[in-house]
Amino acid sequence: MDSNSDKKVLYRRILMTLSGVIICAVSVGVFKIAALGVDPFQSFMAGLDSLVPIGFGTLYVIANAVLLLFSLIFDRHYIGIATFINLFLLGYITQFTYEFLQKIIVNPSMTVRVICLVIGVVVICFGSAFYMTADLGVSTYDAVALIICNTWKKGKFQYVRIITDIVCVVLGVVLFLLSKDGSFAKIPTIAGVGTIITAFFMGPLIEFFNVHIARPVLRGGKTGSNAERRE
Repeated sequence: MDSNSDKKVLYRRILMTLSGVIICAVSVGVFKIAALGVDPFQSFMAGLDSLVPIGFGTLYVIANAVLLLFSLIFDRHYIGIATFINLFLLGYITQFTYEFLQKIIVNPSMTVRVICLVIGVVVICFGSAFYMTADLGVSTYDAVALIICNTWKKGKFQYVRIITDIVCVVLGVVLFLLSKDGSFAKIPTIAGVGTIITAFFMGPLIEFFNVHIARPVLRGGKTGSNAERRE
């Protein structure tokens, strides 16, 4: 592959990363409208957001900067362009999306909330497929489990990730209950059915988008079967 081709692939990977992060950020805003639970890390962020009186976008940057420091100390291998795109963009885009949707979807019914949840799951899987296939680094939260299992050799990734996810959800709920608006009745809005779905059932849908959309886009529009025949 010549240098021009290398540059085209790199530009495509950067564009896929940027697109993936933006799509994921929009999906989190939709999840928040659904109020039926978000992914584990966002559960933690939701709890923190309810307790700390600053904008979600700024709070997201601060929380991820702390996690970035963890990665910089113990293993910089997982830090890349995608890490910083995620750090600086996702929180603000999520905040903008949520505030915008609040003006359009006022007091949504349970049916509307369920529809938003389904849309949120599909959209976040689509965005994640682009983000992961581009392979330009991981989020600061993803890096924590990778460092624990690969650098510290403290277990298999799938089990370490489940533990970190559980810790995030528990911390999110505790922080939420400590806030002035927190109550046990409202816990399902940050740790509910949506949290369970994102924690355990996103994999197959992400892989579907990987195979049928993200990987062909990375290859320049070639389908998997055509690429294999040419190789």
